[in-house]
Amino acid sequence: MKIIQGIQNIKESITYPVLTIGNFDGVHLGHQTIFKKVVDRVKEVEGTGIVFTFEPHPKKILFPDKYIASLTTFEKKLELIEKTGIDIVICADFTPDFAALSPREFTKSILVEKICVKEVFVGHDFNFGKKREGTFGNIQKMGEEFGFKVEVLDAVKINGGIVSSSFIRDLIADGQVSKAARYLGRPYSLAGKVIGGCEVGSSMGFPTANIEIRDKLIPHTGVYAVQIVVQKKTFNGVANIGYNPTFKRNVLSIEVHIFDFTENLYDQTIRLSFIDKIRDEIAFSSREELKIQIQKDIKTAKEIIDGEID
Repeated sequence: MKIIQGIQNIKESITYPVLTIGNFDGVHLGHQTIFKKVVDRVKEVEGTGIVFTFEPHPKKILFPDKYIASLTTFEKKLELIEKTGIDIVICADFTPDFAALSPREFTKSILVEKICVKEVFVGHDFNFGKKREGTFGNIQKMGEEFGFKVEVLDAVKINGGIVSSSFIRDLIADGQVSKAARYLGRPYSLAGKVIGGCEVGSSMGFPTANIEIRDKLIPHTGVYAVQIVVQKKTFNGVANIGYNPTFKRNVLSIEVHIFDFTENLYDQTIRLSFIDKIRDEIAFSSREELKIQIQKDIKTAKEIIDGEID
């Protein structure tokens, strides 16, 4: 998959461009459905499948006070898009000037004149251009004017609920990671560097890797069954997200105990995939009580993960 960073770097002619537009945070099942439509159409017309996206997330520029952490980093988003069979990702630099483009300016100057688009696939909730004034109705009319086809796809629903990035964020923030996975099409994951901790777990016989927290969407406090990727190898484990009320630390942390693993991970970046929540975070009256509960959590996590694998 080719990546074009910046509209100014679209320099070569593209064979019959079939395109979709959006931020595609999370690359969830709704996004994947659109990408599949693009890829299938490209096979029919022997064209080029294109995802037109933005970096940084528009909300980070337009509403910095309201911005929330994304479901995926830009790098992870590209990795997920590539797996769908898309040929090219064009990533626009989302600046105030770019945000000020009217729907017509965006369509004419970029889609038509720079890309020479032939077909566009968009979702049911598609908006674009200055203040999100452009709708699928607008782009359909401009398609008729400039000579490209537009197809609007229906919402993807699971158990009656519309698949959307905002809904998935809410699920994760509430700790409903197994439900979020059904909408994402995979477990929610985040990556972080292993940093030094208080080594309370190690002192009780359960060494943990403490994950650096930086601008990440963190699931609700509690204990989770997780899978961990370390140097391209996958391990099972249990993660605690919280404030360590038993020891009154009062600082949010992510601590991961990796089963059957003894290597030093300091300063390495690892990726956690959240399989299911085991329980809420609670304060224990003693270290021994906490140790007994950790043993129960490990047993439960193994049962959950074994069930997922089976």
